Parts: sequence; C-alpha cells; structure tokens
Amino acid sequence: MLDATDRALIALLRENARIGHAEAGRRLKLSRTTVQARVESLERRGVIAGYTLRLAEEVASRMVRAHVTIVVAPKASGGVVSALQRMPELRALHSVAGVFDLLAVVEAEDVPSLDAAIDKIGALDGVERTQSSIILSTKFER
Repeated sequence: MLDATDRALIALLRENARIGHAEAGRRLKLSRTTVQARVESLERRGVIAGYTLRLAEEVASRMVRAHVTIVVAPKASGGVVSALQRMPELRALHSVAGVFDLLAVVEAEDVPSLDAAIDKIGALDGVERTQSSIILSTKFER
C-alpha cells in the first residue's frame, strides 16, 4: 500500500505537518508537484486522516499528564467510550487486553484539574474501577 517514498513523506510530515511542498521536495529529492500529488493521494486514500496541533515544548512541559486504566462493566463499553470522547482532557483512548479494558491519556494544566478529570472518569456510568499513573517525564515522543 505504501512505497518507500510515501513512508519517507509521512515521516517528514510527522516531524512537521506544516512543511511546504517545495521544502519537502528538496528534502526528499522530489519535485514540488510530485510531493503535492503524493500528499493528495495519501489524503484521498485515507492514509492521512488529518492534521493536528502539537504544543511547544515549553508549554507542553508545564502540563500534567496521566495514564488512567479503566475497567468497564459488561456491555457498557460503547457508552463509556462516548462519554470519554466528549472529555477535552483526554488526549487519547486505547482499548487494551488484560485486567483493564481501556487506557486513557489525560492531560491538564495543573494537578487539581487532572484530579478532577480522573474523578470525572471514575464517576461515569459503566466505569467499575480506575487506576492512575502520573507521568513524571517524557523521554521521547513521536
């Protein structure tokens, strides 16, 4: 589905999604029009589903994050996922195998806000139990 050029272009866009087609072309040794056509093709085929915002390190480093593992009552998963999706503090939600059903990545400006978000998760109908791990530092992130 993806050739080496597509993978190199995706890696470049992951590094900086706002890179111009001309600059991407220079780095990949392709023409601007080739880069533009490949990006459009990747978007059309659904390989690139969208673009997102990444905060500057000095802003992101001030945020408090936690991994919250969640046990969901049988047959309550859909409602819990819908409720979690509406919480702006959640950066990601993963379905996991093992003792827990879901793993949420929660982010807030300070500890009281993080605590409130975690309490809100625990209070959702269908959530049986949560366990939180505060992230102290991030060694690398892609």
